[in-house]
Amino acid sequence: MFKKILWATLGLSVLFFVFLVWFQATYSMDYVKTKEINSQTNTKKILIATQGSEYKNDVVSAISDEFKNKSIYIKIIDVSLLGKVNPDKWNAIIILHTWEIWKPEENSEKFLKKYFDSSKMFAIATSGSGDNMIDGMDGITGASSLDLIDKDSKTIISWLNEVLKITNTTK
Repeated sequence: MFKKILWATLGLSVLFFVFLVWFQATYSMDYVKTKEINSQTNTKKILIATQGSEYKNDVVSAISDEFKNKSIYIKIIDVSLLGKVNPDKWNAIIILHTWEIWKPEENSEKFLKKYFDSSKMFAIATSGSGDNMIDGMDGITGASSLDLIDKDSKTIISWLNEVLKITNTTK
């Protein structure tokens, strides 16, 4: 009887481990390669720290497309690099992160809790339920719905226009 319980426990543990590996491989975010748009000598600077997913990639592309033909330096980094960021060097910081296993992405959480400044930072938190956000942060919460890419992008672009004091806003 003891051997049966032991084997059943072992079997369930292995199945649970396989499930965790599958879940991580299926739902984890991709790493984002650093990308720079326009000259670092521009006085207005936007930092976008993100994780890779279809929703996040499309939002970042919409923001980049909006500002790439303006005298604004844009740097896109993976959220794992936030520990190396000096927020004083940026006019606006956008952070797109995902909640996984009921917690925000660790680097995003540390950075936002240490430096959050509503006058120049905006967070986009995605989660399965769509309602998780780090307390006290301005931003958008959602479930990475591809139907909301245009709406969310316009919200962020409008915020950036206000923060950067740009008058020709996107409608």
